[in-house]
Amino acid sequence: MKHLTMKRRVLCSTIAALVGGMSGNLAMAQDEGQVEEVVVTGIRGSLVQSMDVKRNSAGVVDAISAEDIGKMPDTNLAESLQRITGVSIDRNNGEGSRVTVRGFGSDYNVITLNGRQMPAASLEATSASNSRSFLFDNLAAESVAGVDIHKTGRANLSTGGIGALINIKTAKPLEVGETLASVGVKAVNDQSNRTGSDLTPEVSGIFSTTFAEGTFGVALTGSYQERDSGYNAAETSSGWYTIAGTAGDWGSLPSDGSFENRPQEKDVYSVPRNLLYSINDMQRKRTNGQLTLQWAPTETITATADYTYYEQDVEQRRQELSAWFNGLPTGGEYTQGTNQVGSVVGPIVYSDASQADIGMGVGNWGTINEGNSVGLNVKWQPTDQLTLVLDYHDSDAEAGAKDWRGTNNVVTAVHFNRASTTVDYSQDFPVMDITYLDGKGLDASKFQSSGTSFRNSYMLSEIEQTKLDAKYEFDNSLLKSIEAGISLTDNSNRSAFSNAQRDTWGGYGVAEDFADNLFTQKNLANEFDSISGSNNPNLEPHYYAVDFHGFSDAIAAASLKYGDTSAQFYYCGAQPKLCSNPEYSTDRRALEEQSAAYVQTNLGWDWGTMPVNLGVGVRYEETEITAKALVPNYTSLVWAAANEFTPIAQGSTFTELPGEYDNWLPNVDFDIELMEDVVARASYSVTIARPNYSDIQGGVTINQPVRFNGGTGNSGNPDLNPFESTNFDISAEWYYAEGSYVSLGYYKKNVENFIGNDSYQSTIFNLAHPAQGDRYAAAAAATGSSDALAILNYLLAQSGGAPIVGDASQGDALTQFTIIAPFNQKEASIDGWEFAVQHLFGESGFGGMFNVTTVNGDISYDNYNTNKGEGVVNQFALLGLSDSANLIGFYDKDGFQARIAYNWRDEFLNSTFDGNGERNPIYVEAYGQIDVNVSYEINENLSVFAEGINITDETTRARGRHENMVIAAVQTGPRFNIGARYKF
Repeated sequence: MKHLTMKRRVLCSTIAALVGGMSGNLAMAQDEGQVEEVVVTGIRGSLVQSMDVKRNSAGVVDAISAEDIGKMPDTNLAESLQRITGVSIDRNNGEGSRVTVRGFGSDYNVITLNGRQMPAASLEATSASNSRSFLFDNLAAESVAGVDIHKTGRANLSTGGIGALINIKTAKPLEVGETLASVGVKAVNDQSNRTGSDLTPEVSGIFSTTFAEGTFGVALTGSYQERDSGYNAAETSSGWYTIAGTAGDWGSLPSDGSFENRPQEKDVYSVPRNLLYSINDMQRKRTNGQLTLQWAPTETITATADYTYYEQDVEQRRQELSAWFNGLPTGGEYTQGTNQVGSVVGPIVYSDASQADIGMGVGNWGTINEGNSVGLNVKWQPTDQLTLVLDYHDSDAEAGAKDWRGTNNVVTAVHFNRASTTVDYSQDFPVMDITYLDGKGLDASKFQSSGTSFRNSYMLSEIEQTKLDAKYEFDNSLLKSIEAGISLTDNSNRSAFSNAQRDTWGGYGVAEDFADNLFTQKNLANEFDSISGSNNPNLEPHYYAVDFHGFSDAIAAASLKYGDTSAQFYYCGAQPKLCSNPEYSTDRRALEEQSAAYVQTNLGWDWGTMPVNLGVGVRYEETEITAKALVPNYTSLVWAAANEFTPIAQGSTFTELPGEYDNWLPNVDFDIELMEDVVARASYSVTIARPNYSDIQGGVTINQPVRFNGGTGNSGNPDLNPFESTNFDISAEWYYAEGSYVSLGYYKKNVENFIGNDSYQSTIFNLAHPAQGDRYAAAAAATGSSDALAILNYLLAQSGGAPIVGDASQGDALTQFTIIAPFNQKEASIDGWEFAVQHLFGESGFGGMFNVTTVNGDISYDNYNTNKGEGVVNQFALLGLSDSANLIGFYDKDGFQARIAYNWRDEFLNSTFDGNGERNPIYVEAYGQIDVNVSYEINENLSVFAEGINITDETTRARGRHENMVIAAVQTGPRFNIGARYKF
């Protein structure tokens, strides 16, 4: 890294010279410069300004502008972005969180704040997060002045996005010029709310002023929101097991006529591993703030210092009713197959004879997501033609648990009364009908404890960046300007996870250990009244809400009774208590040191009567990676339950691996005004996006628990190359009236270095498996049974109750792990069309927008391919590709504004692995949503408004290879806001 250190010294010397030159300039008296005042109000004004950005930008750029100070078009920033052509969003609890641009998901887009690359921290439920994506629900829309979406690359833009670079802009006092102040109050009514308050508050404010004859400026924005909400889901959380035709396999259907339309030899089908209903309540507190200070001591110098802060405090409670299927199908019906290659069939009715427990899980946890950014920007114009800009920022984002509960958990109550289970998959909602051994149903007096899992996820991302940019403008020349710059960026990330799990899934304690009043009976159908099929009379009528704290304390008390010294009870102190483990078993750390230099030339001339602009640039970037990973030293494998095996570790150590890459990133942007108000564009660029953090981890980790047929794990590769996309854009735009235009564009992206998740078999750690080998075979012969639980109980009886630990000396075979490793595997191309029209109907106040984007990829997922067999690797497919469309109508006149917006996204592939690590697809089905907002200006200072989000109460659904293979059917609900805004 010596060359990187040298570059830093050169940059520091350059900065010192720049500051020295500025100091001399500061001594010269200058007349006060006049700052142009930009005022945008109303829907119409916002659209006009956004259109002007689109028209006047080089390359393909779309924009969103605030309708008024402190008022973006939507209450959520991501929901404003989805109105842009080619932009789709992923929702979290019914609110926009991540964005997809032209089919490329959030990890393929880079987010900047006032041109600065922002760190991001996110959490996963059962693993360490690997994502680079920024969560837009962390930022309140009220603090944003506008957003630019750069869909084509330019040399002077930060790298990391092959879908788009999205630049969020905030208000700067010297640009605002005048003194402005606004305060907004809002009452939020979330119809998904089950607990908490029916109305929760939101308050926001912005203040901007200048003084000392316009040479100093201060802007302060802030917002605080409370939101009580929830969502309910029917989930096949453990995934589907895929089987080819009549092949004998785990869970294969009997051929005795018990299944109507039993799949034939060439059909492919799947059986579910479980079904789970979850009821989720959330309470969120979101705080945002930004302070901006500006000083312009002369006409040629402007210094800006700013601090940005956000915090999202979330409490979540979860209740579950679930049934695990042990692959014992007894009857039902499947859709009719063709018995031809390509035929995939799904269940209509599926019955399983697993005689086991009914699980009633409960979860209760809290998380904090916090971000800080401190920045300094100095702009100096030593001459009328030369502009120098020095920019520095130090930013961090951190997410983790609030307390001992961790970031996700489940404590499970069980009732061992299930004889069989039938699920009806004929409609959107999977209907579970349980047959009980006693014929009576769930009984709180017979509930006992089962396993518990307390997950603790943590992520810290830090970015320190220094940039020096220069621009020289020419007068009366073909060459209009030259831009150049250098930058140094340190991107440090830590992603960690621990799981304190008690694998007592076969039951713990007796019913007398747990008071009946810990369980409250609830109506199940009422929780899913918006999803078709939930009114089926065969649906299990009740679930039981479990008292998390009381039940957890009862388990801890039982541990004293039974002399249990499980480590999980002692992470929180000397007394037994269920809690998360603060010592991370997965701990990934990566440092990316990036250095870059660029040059951009901008030319302009008239070709006859047609103005022409041409921009040509190139960016060179080097990245050095140092990746570390904590690797546990596993020593043995304990048989904990029928299909649960726990690896036991003694200590751990960090392993370190290096990586590096460099890239030349050229760009060419051309536009010509063919006739007045008709602009044609063509752009070429090369852009990159960096691998996820799990892909570049510096070690091998295995997942818990290990299963009967082996385990799974993950290996990293820091020497991966980034995704590299060669982009082509061509478009035409007709700006035929004020605020009105029509545009049509074609884009193509040829992407190299897609990362494939290949797998290989390994006996890493040399762990003997107690259910593989001679000892297990002998026990099976002695019991005359192939049932794993019966064999486990036999071995426990033989050992006098001592745990069954894998032992090679007793003939146990070594555990086979399927290790998934990343590597640069594929090339792929996507292309599509973007069409947009925006029209203002003269002075009537009415207007509308319509846009549609098509996305086509040359690699799709083959649902017929089971991904099974010797040497078969996981399919590679492009994720997130889908068409999208928006239709918006509005009225804006005489202080009255109204808008109705419909947003639609077609079905897309979201993953190639489902809940149990099986190599199966997950598709998110097509979804459309209607939002409305209305406002009225009572006078020039006071306005009132009302907003409705998802007013038709749409639900979302994800599926597997067939539409009947439900992964998740989720009900959220509409959200309504009423409020007032006052401008001083």
